[in-house]
Amino acid sequence: MTSPTQDAKRSAPAVARNRDPILTVLQRVLPERGLVLEIASGTGEHAVHFATGLPDLTWQPTDRGPEALASIDAWAAEAGAANLRPALALDVTAQPWPLARADAVVCINMIHIAPPAATEGLLRGAAAVLPEGAPLYLYGPFKVGGFHTADSNMAFEAWLKEQDPDYGLRNLEDVAELAAMLGFAAPETVQMPANNLSVIFRRR
Repeated sequence: MTSPTQDAKRSAPAVARNRDPILTVLQRVLPERGLVLEIASGTGEHAVHFATGLPDLTWQPTDRGPEALASIDAWAAEAGAANLRPALALDVTAQPWPLARADAVVCINMIHIAPPAATEGLLRGAAAVLPEGAPLYLYGPFKVGGFHTADSNMAFEAWLKEQDPDYGLRNLEDVAELAAMLGFAAPETVQMPANNLSVIFRRR
């Protein structure tokens, strides 16, 4: 018989494929200690993996939906990581955010499955909570120079737009331009598996 906590757990197949490559980048770009604010934590599987792999950092997962929040806390309860905080309700477009300060912000696979206002909300909120030099880490598929980097990304975007016309891969240069307006330096990019990118902005 499953417990209510186990029933709340959701799973995303992509997590098992991308969590270790992402962790390798995070180990390099995140501070050694401090508070990491994860935006749109989804199932909570990434939060558990990163909190476990980065034990000197405090990990604050967030999402805006009650089902996601319940899943995050269910995974966290199973893992028992002391540095993983209870999930916090957060909508990136609702300013100010419920957390006033963080030493890093991490957002994985969100901006392409949300309207453009979510990208602006993410950048604006991160700019408000991060100190100078602190990283904002984004992961997912992007267009570069207005073009898809792989046929699979083009097909993925077509599928996304069938779900919602406001969804879609964002152009990296457009995101960087908006980030610059909000106080971030030019991004570092790292090629990742499955035609994804790690994009690291630092607060100026």
